[in-house]
Amino acid sequence: MLKFTAWIAAFRLRTLPLALSSIIMGSFVAAYYHQFRWEVALLAGMTTLFLQILSNLANDYGDTQNGADHEGRKGPRRMVQSGAISTVEMKRMIIVFAVLSFITGIGLIAISLGDVMTWKALVFLLMGIGAIVAAMKYTMGKNPYGYRGLGDVYVFVFFGLAGVVGTWFLHSGQWNLWVLLPASAVGFLSAGVLNLNNMRDFESDRIAGKNTLVVKLGVPFARRYHLGLLTSSFICLLVFVLFQSFAWLHLLFLMAALLIVAHARRVVMVKELQDLDPELKRLALSTLLIVLLFGTGLLIA
Repeated sequence: MLKFTAWIAAFRLRTLPLALSSIIMGSFVAAYYHQFRWEVALLAGMTTLFLQILSNLANDYGDTQNGADHEGRKGPRRMVQSGAISTVEMKRMIIVFAVLSFITGIGLIAISLGDVMTWKALVFLLMGIGAIVAAMKYTMGKNPYGYRGLGDVYVFVFFGLAGVVGTWFLHSGQWNLWVLLPASAVGFLSAGVLNLNNMRDFESDRIAGKNTLVVKLGVPFARRYHLGLLTSSFICLLVFVLFQSFAWLHLLFLMAALLIVAHARRVVMVKELQDLDPELKRLALSTLLIVLLFGTGLLIA
């Protein structure tokens, strides 16, 4: 039972709603344009969950190996660093979820595109492999990009652009530049969650040489950057609805604005950085709520 509890903690279930937000957003947009397919939504969701858990496991392993997870760290306890899960066990589970991600990804491509031997299928296959490698290389290996301040770019691209636009394309088989707006909105909010994580871990990351954007540019910058990410996400959604057959119900997502304003105030005012930890969950759930409100407004208007 203790080992089971340790694995549940290592999976970091509170990150999964955020991971699913991009799939849900892409599926809502597909439904808005009358292109929605249930089988695509289901397989895309499974693949994303496997990739997110893979990323969490690789992060647990990589940060311990590189010294970012240690006794002085302020965030939640990590399983490899604490000894609850051995490095060998963690590496085995990382392989399991990499394989699961690959299998469901292949199934998603086959069901969506109908033929895995086309150039479109090849592009998505390479994107899927890239996502698996990126999830593992964030903190694993000799030169993890998360230690060079590139984590925000990864999150914006994979949680936002690739997640939403890729899901839209797998539903519809078409490109639509307007989809980049809701995709960017999810990407900005997802980068905000990472920024909170990096602010919370500022001291331990700095000591360990994990040069996140916060470590490179400082906490005052990170607070302003966070406000910019939140604001940019709402601007993207507003531009989309204003130029896509506007109806007042398309603005339903603004109901979540009070939550975001309250969250932003706490981020700006907090004195002890470890007190930012609850805000990660709040922003992740707020992102999912914004996506659900945005999608509902599109479909009922």
